[in-house]
Amino acid sequence: MVQAVKIACAISKTKIVYTKKRKEMKSALEIKPDISYKSAGKFEETRFEKIHNEIFKSSAEASVIVAQEIAQLIRSKQEKNKSCVLGLATGSSPIKVYEELVRMHKEEGLSFHNVITFNLDEYYPMSKENNQSYHYFMHQHLFNHIDIKPENVNIPDGTVSIEELNQYCIDYEMNIKQAGGLDFQLLGIGRTGHVGFNEPGSHINSGTRIITLDHITRVDASSDFNGIDNVPKRAITMGVSTIMRSKRIVLMAWGQNKADIIKRTIQGDISSEVPATFLQNHPNATFVLDQSAASELTRFKTPWLVGECIWTQELKSKAIVWLCQKTKQSILKLTDRDYNNNGMSDLLAQEGSAYDMNINMFNILQHTITGWPGGKPNTDDSHRPERANPAKKRVILFSPHPDDDVISMGGTFSKLIKQGHDVHVVYQTSGNIAVTDDEALKFAEVCNDFVGADLPKDINFKSVIEFLNNKSENQIDSLEVRKLKGLIRRRESYAATRYIGLKDENTHFLDLPFYETGQVKKNPLGQEDIEIVKEIIARIKPHQVFAAGDLADPHGTHEVCLNAIFAAMKELKPEKYMDDCWLWLYRGAWHEWDIHEIDMAVPLSPSEVLLKRHAILYHQSQKDRVMFQGNDSREFWVRAEDRNKNTAILYDELGLAEYEAIEAFKRFDY
Repeated sequence: MVQAVKIACAISKTKIVYTKKRKEMKSALEIKPDISYKSAGKFEETRFEKIHNEIFKSSAEASVIVAQEIAQLIRSKQEKNKSCVLGLATGSSPIKVYEELVRMHKEEGLSFHNVITFNLDEYYPMSKENNQSYHYFMHQHLFNHIDIKPENVNIPDGTVSIEELNQYCIDYEMNIKQAGGLDFQLLGIGRTGHVGFNEPGSHINSGTRIITLDHITRVDASSDFNGIDNVPKRAITMGVSTIMRSKRIVLMAWGQNKADIIKRTIQGDISSEVPATFLQNHPNATFVLDQSAASELTRFKTPWLVGECIWTQELKSKAIVWLCQKTKQSILKLTDRDYNNNGMSDLLAQEGSAYDMNINMFNILQHTITGWPGGKPNTDDSHRPERANPAKKRVILFSPHPDDDVISMGGTFSKLIKQGHDVHVVYQTSGNIAVTDDEALKFAEVCNDFVGADLPKDINFKSVIEFLNNKSENQIDSLEVRKLKGLIRRRESYAATRYIGLKDENTHFLDLPFYETGQVKKNPLGQEDIEIVKEIIARIKPHQVFAAGDLADPHGTHEVCLNAIFAAMKELKPEKYMDDCWLWLYRGAWHEWDIHEIDMAVPLSPSEVLLKRHAILYHQSQKDRVMFQGNDSREFWVRAEDRNKNTAILYDELGLAEYEAIEAFKRFDY
């Protein structure tokens, strides 16, 4: 039982609840979380799971724990005067682990003099100097900042000739064996279930080899390469058997877009179609997940199917919505039998009758719906999502990129203006990296040809044209080119907000410094960024703040922008005007709030849906060729419309009013 408590303690506080007995024991025994191996499936809450896993509140928290385990292994090997052999991964998942290891090296004296590393994979063909190579990645994020011996770094070479490649792969395997085998293997996971680049169909006995990349894998990498046509079709990868021989394996996964494959890997059958499932047979493997990546696991998504629950209001709402969808019935049609037959008999016994539960849930959802997102004046607001007073509110709509405002809440944006609120839209980044070279060249040529125009004095359009026409692969844009691309996004934003009805003086551009690297990789959030956000909040003194709560952004800009807002509002909280400031989170282009999470649902009429579409289309540089679209090939305006219409359909199917579309928001207590 103590072991069960340790597992529970490693999981950060979530809305998923355990039995009262376990909860009381967890509080009594404040055991520090760790990710040391414990076999999965022994306890009721993990009985669907075939791989040991630990869930943390955030990827940052989890990454520190993983880095600490690696550091402890390195130090223990040093005490025995032995080498420590690490298998390392690339991609977004391990970045924070490497940052923490670098910090421990610089601040705590962690030495890597005894460390030998073997990387999992590399694109083929790929030069070491290419900034998309894994050789470049590893040196940028880790090797350039620690005292590892260069001769101890092993990364597959993407320049080996095809004739020599077979022998090269055999030699790579032999080098691992001669080093004593992998003591620790760090892994990420792709949406196809690949580990390393072992795509679906990989055999459990496979060794280091060249492999053809799955189309989905190439789509996911396309934004890094400025289009799928530039993504290599092949890669060199360690094999499944190579990985399985590691003494210890930790696989990390962050974010909602990994949730489905994590469920298939942890709860599904072993299959070469999901190569990560082979890890079910490893004697010392742990999956380290954040809450979003774990959200589809049965014990999180439908814990009432696992065992007893403590029925909070949020869990009841989640369960009842799920039951409606499973039985294909509206809320008010659910019966006692529906609850009993679907793992909710204890809830039914607790509440007394399906009728009372149904009415209560219906009213909760009904009260989220409002056509007055800024509050309806002169009205009883006790059952409304927003306050009636003040009747005219000061509103800040934060937009991470110069189009998230209209993509995510264009209809609500328009309503707030029409209903007389003092609305300010604040674009947090320039968005320049999302403008293609072709688009920038077109504008530069027009500006260069337009004699006598009032042009920016700090941009030489002839030099911009020359730069773009001679730009080499992976070359970072010049400052002038970045300024031009930023201006393109800025003017598109003005066009869209004017169409919505906003005055130009209420449109603000922060150009936060963390974003201005000219590369996909951004700088960490800094105090300078936070101060800029604080200044705009302090100046406007808003009653409402709308911000992007979508953390599925493929390159993390939304998360950094949201953290800047959180930090700014936390520092400003002692100010009197912040007592009246409510924070509403909208979702971006990649994901929508689940019905049970929605605190305010704003219906849109057909004409408002069309207005929103036209506002999105003013962002012409983002149309047709979306550079950072994640795993969805649809254009942003199509995604937005489909998502808003699907939300309206869900409300309708639950037995509520039928609308053309609905934009959804969740209130956040900062």
